Amino acid sequence: MPNPIHHLIRIALLCALAVAVGAATALAQSGSAGGSIGDDEKSLSGSRQAPRSVEIEKPARRSKPEVDEPRRASRNSSGGGRGSGGGNFDGAWVAHSVGAACGASTERFVISSGRIVGELSSGQVSPNGSTTSGGSVAGLSWNSSGRFSGRSGSGTFVRSDGCAGRWTASKQ
Repeated sequence: MPNPIHHLIRIALLCALAVAVGAATALAQSGSAGGSIGDDEKSLSGSRQAPRSVEIEKPARRSKPEVDEPRRASRNSSGGGRGSGGGNFDGAWVAHSVGAACGASTERFVISSGRIVGELSSGQVSPNGSTTSGGSVAGLSWNSSGRFSGRSGSGTFVRSDGCAGRWTASKQ
């Protein structure tokens, strides 16, 4: 049987060793090599002299609006030319067409910078409000002309099957 005093000395030495290892671990934490809290560039000699600046990224500007993203026009669109290619008529519109022999139809469209893009038609509007457009579906085509003024418009259309009629439009 071993001497109990030798046994107690061994336990005491193991405890002292464990305490020493624990203290050394606490002093040298993983990833710390000096520097300041929040400073991701650390060196053994301390922090940098001047903090680095943070640049905020600005969103890239689009060169021109896309047709499928209509912008709201101002309420004071008067129909007078501003030299902007019909921009004073910009916005969402609805047109109702009626022909004696061909019935009635309704189409929604957008005017943006003098260009008309609709569900079935496309065309242009001049700064003075005169307009031409056309379209086709299932082998049937049509052409129309007219004039926009302020928040309304009107004109005539002719279809490839001979039907003719009138259209009226209002700004939404």
